[in-house]
Amino acid sequence: MMSYSIGDGMVTLALAGGIVGYVWVKNRTRQIKIQAIHQERMTAMEKGIPLPELPLEPVSEPREPDQRVLPILGIVLATLAVGTMIVLYAIAPPASHGFWVAPLPLAFLGVGLLAFHILKGDPRR
Repeated sequence: MMSYSIGDGMVTLALAGGIVGYVWVKNRTRQIKIQAIHQERMTAMEKGIPLPELPLEPVSEPREPDQRVLPILGIVLATLAVGTMIVLYAIAPPASHGFWVAPLPLAFLGVGLLAFHILKGDPRR
């Protein structure tokens, strides 16, 4: 049986409040934006100025994926893992020197991402 403390409940309430607050702010910002557009249109109609229809949300154009993401992520993961392994080996007490291998999966993931980028044969390397 798990027992939860008051601190756990406070953290849960803070997270829920943060999510609700974020959604409320986004919704309120959108309402203010719509009201401003409506006010502009009403003023233009009173003056007899024709306005084109505008979408409420701008249309996002799909863009080409950035080819630098994989090698950058691979370098970051590999160096972070190797650095962590060195620190774990150097600082850990002799009885727990075996924990230096814990970040090894991240190192393999980083090296794998770098190898994939190189083997993919991207001309913009």
